[in-house]
Amino acid sequence: MELTVIGAGPAYTDRRGATAASYLVRAEGAALLLDLGQGSFPNLAATIEPSGLSAVLVSHLHPDHFVDLVPLRHYLRYQFDPPRRVRVLGPAGLADRLDALHALPGFAAVGLDVARLAAIQRIGPFAVAALLVHHTEESYAFRVSLAAGSGAATGPGLVYSGDCGRADDLVPLIRPGDTLLAEASFGAGPLPAGAEHLTAGDAARAATAGRASRLLLTHLQMGYDRGQALAAAQSVFAGPVQLVTEGDRFEV
Repeated sequence: MELTVIGAGPAYTDRRGATAASYLVRAEGAALLLDLGQGSFPNLAATIEPSGLSAVLVSHLHPDHFVDLVPLRHYLRYQFDPPRRVRVLGPAGLADRLDALHALPGFAAVGLDVARLAAIQRIGPFAVAALLVHHTEESYAFRVSLAAGSGAATGPGLVYSGDCGRADDLVPLIRPGDTLLAEASFGAGPLPAGAEHLTAGDAARAATAGRASRLLLTHLQMGYDRGQALAAAQSVFAGPVQLVTEGDRFEV
């Protein structure tokens, strides 16, 4: 599998060129997108032709993880004759949120086949596991791997944290040898009171506990030093650590 970072930014940032959370996984001619936050659609469209996505998985209903479904919907509706469609899987109420943005019932359904996430499912060549994590009322982390003929996961996978307030929530998803792509919103810390997010050290502890082979940090909040975030993770996790940015590519 190949991971391409479409967007690595948080809800707001002063980092020029940053776009919000979005990560593309490709294998065997298929493409799966994890989140589609603000500003990330142009990077997606410059990387692949978006109507060919097998699905978009949305981790939770904060706009920095799903709001660019709006330009995706417009693209599918107006770029093609006849219009095309893409499958979108997310928490309950996702279609209603999109409809409300335009005060138009059925707005999302014009181009998006929105459905509720299942805990375990096969999407093209991918085996996908979704696990509830502590953040909003319904927030998910994902594990994506190649599926065997039976549909079961095989080989190393990618675990994506979404936004997560407890590192321990991620450990059941991680299998030895996996790559962990984890938010580190508050870098080296400290974590503000009431913030349902991770520090780089928290992400590193999850990677260590799950025996991940590599830790990729993302979603660093404005005002937190990238070098300090890396150092905090490297002091906990013995494997390779990288703070990702838009356009980065990795073999998983």
